[in-house]
Amino acid sequence: MFRAIFEILLVIVVVTVLRGVLGIIGKALSGSANRNRPGQGSSGEVPLSGELKKDPACGTYISAASSIKETVGGQTFYFCSKQCRDKYVASLAR
Repeated sequence: MFRAIFEILLVIVVVTVLRGVLGIIGKALSGSANRNRPGQGSSGEVPLSGELKKDPACGTYISAASSIKETVGGQTFYFCSKQCRDKYVASLAR
């Protein structure tokens, strides 16, 4: 009886340790794969935090760090894309 309980606990411990080791190896391999992708770098990454600004053309909230900035009449506006920026600037010209 005690031997069966011991073997079950041993299997649980072995499986847990193996999952942990494989998880660490998987993270290490995926981390090195992401660093080696061509075209990926700090310029291609989207910030995960920071101040959000509302695009006045479409209403989308965009990170101030990754937005397209345009100063109109001394006021800075933040846009999610060049198309939204152009649309907004054209609407002001009317």
